[in-house]
Amino acid sequence: MLRRRLSAALLPAALALTVGTATPAIAADSGSVTAASTTATTTTANPVTMPAGTPFGTTSAWRQDIRKAPLHPNSAAMVKNVAAQTAKLYGGVAAFNVTRYNTSFYTVPAGQKRIDLKWNDCQGKGKTPAGLFGPGGQFVQVPIPADAVPAPGTDGQLTVFSPSTDQLWEFWKAKKVDGRWQACWGGRIDGVSTDRGGFSGTFGASASGLALAGGTIGIKDVQSGSIQHAVALHLPKPGRGYSYPATRGDGWDTSAAAVPEGTRLRLDPSVDVDKLSLHPIAKMVAEAAQKYGFIVTDTSGCTSVVAESPAASIARTGTNPWTSLMGGTPQYSIMANFPWGKLQALPKNYGKP
Repeated sequence: MLRRRLSAALLPAALALTVGTATPAIAADSGSVTAASTTATTTTANPVTMPAGTPFGTTSAWRQDIRKAPLHPNSAAMVKNVAAQTAKLYGGVAAFNVTRYNTSFYTVPAGQKRIDLKWNDCQGKGKTPAGLFGPGGQFVQVPIPADAVPAPGTDGQLTVFSPSTDQLWEFWKAKKVDGRWQACWGGRIDGVSTDRGGFSGTFGASASGLALAGGTIGIKDVQSGSIQHAVALHLPKPGRGYSYPATRGDGWDTSAAAVPEGTRLRLDPSVDVDKLSLHPIAKMVAEAAQKYGFIVTDTSGCTSVVAESPAASIARTGTNPWTSLMGGTPQYSIMANFPWGKLQALPKNYGKP
């Protein structure tokens, strides 16, 4: 299967720290999916922003308190690996992907019109993969708003959340062509409120199979003053294989200190975050990293965390909420001074049922 990796070195300086993620895996036969749950979850007042704390419930991997979790036997070497990967690019400042290579988010009402997406064979598979269409298909009966706007960038990612049916869809390379929505890949999660936080089989929009919405730093998160979930972390060189809660991976590092996708990393709980010289958003990330941790979810051109795309808000309201939230600090400086060397790696498959 094909993989796309975007070199950060090829990006304009102003956008150098918003680097693309790896292509999600696609299988020829992905099996069946379960019927949709009718459990309703709490909606958000703004239909173009993610609910604070993500759509996932407290039983998901994204909401687990890991402050007292044990450490991986090779934690020190794994953290040194992450810190070294980060230090090699952009003066050691991780990306804060806010303008592109993130996802637009829509919370839809119960009566939202549902449509079937067209599959775009952008990877040259040659035939329609099983599981996209037919009963329970990932691309059928999707409640995408007619005026939805995918996140800018070549990934074109789009997330749709239906609280009334407790379902979530995510699409990769989503776009509207001649009035009809299409995507290259994606997936649906039924029973979001009780889900582990990822997609079944090879569906979904990330290389790890984990939901973009689970680890994205939401607009409402920052507006509330705290991030009450784990934060997705993208690395330039993830390890081969994967660890729970990931269901797959596209890393290739085979060293003893490799950090595969799905690995959970936390900021040492003994670190006094208030004494760190951090931007207010980075401070929120640090506090979340102590309680919920980072989860490695994808490959990127440099170490990066992902913020919710403002594209949906801009299209609906004409206002970019991140402008005031970032307070004039450039996106490439938001994560300055973050103590990557103070992370701790949790054991492989930590939290797996």
